[in-house]
Amino acid sequence: MATGKVMVEKVGGRSTATSCFSKYPLKFLLPTKAAPAGTDVVWIYSITYGGGIVSGDSISCEFTIGDGCTAVITTQSSTKVYKAIGSKCSKQILEARIGSESLLVVIPDPVTCFSTARYYQKQIFRLVSDSNLVLVDWITSGRHANGEKWDFEFYKSINNVYLEDDYPLFLDTVLLEKRSIQSIAERMQDYHTIAMVILFGSKLKEIQKQVQENVKKMMSEQLQISYGGRSRRQNSVSSSPNRFMKPEFIASCSTFGHEGKGVVIRIASDSTESVYNFLRQQLAVLQPLLGQAPYAC
Repeated sequence: MATGKVMVEKVGGRSTATSCFSKYPLKFLLPTKAAPAGTDVVWIYSITYGGGIVSGDSISCEFTIGDGCTAVITTQSSTKVYKAIGSKCSKQILEARIGSESLLVVIPDPVTCFSTARYYQKQIFRLVSDSNLVLVDWITSGRHANGEKWDFEFYKSINNVYLEDDYPLFLDTVLLEKRSIQSIAERMQDYHTIAMVILFGSKLKEIQKQVQENVKKMMSEQLQISYGGRSRRQNSVSSSPNRFMKPEFIASCSTFGHEGKGVVIRIASDSTESVYNFLRQQLAVLQPLLGQAPYAC
């Protein structure tokens, strides 16, 4: 049985949550003031009791976004995954159906896994040809104040997007697992946050173009800085090896789906705040649709 369910439908010409259910350890908040007057959107805050997911917890959510509706699923803080007890794995499953001409925006804060934590997440989105989806999925390296850096045992995040008749549109899996040969921290090097952003649908066509242009410009500048830093080191220390300075922030864009209707942005950064800043800047154009800009607070 699902831990939580929300259905959003048109009532009196407005997007309205007609059904909302949740049980421990999950809670949904649907504040009416989240959507300012003049906007047609339902904001859904997903909260776990105690501010995190306890070892062995299993959360299953179902969302149905009716035709012509707009909904936002977000959180109030990072999703904390507490230390594992033995081999127990915390799990979170989300399945969403997005109707015709509808927009679903999933913009959570990042997942933060504590030392030894084990976490599995699967998110499935079922669309029709004219549905629209914004999805942010990201993870930090852990609790820096406690000296933890990629110190968890296991993290797996699956994001699958399907069109009608279960036609696979976008299938993605991120797996980070401790190994005896090389730790997660060694593989991630100096990066502390990784993220993925999906933009799909005709309503997002202009933002897709703008984000791709912004990422291209940003990375051109980053690579010039990195190359310049290398050149300066070579001039100052002639015997130093020919090494490339890793950019502090890396982003890439690619298209998917028929006629490139979807765009995926992948990010790696040495700080969580720089990813927050990137998301604020790139998604700010959604404000007219959502009533407020994503990650504004």
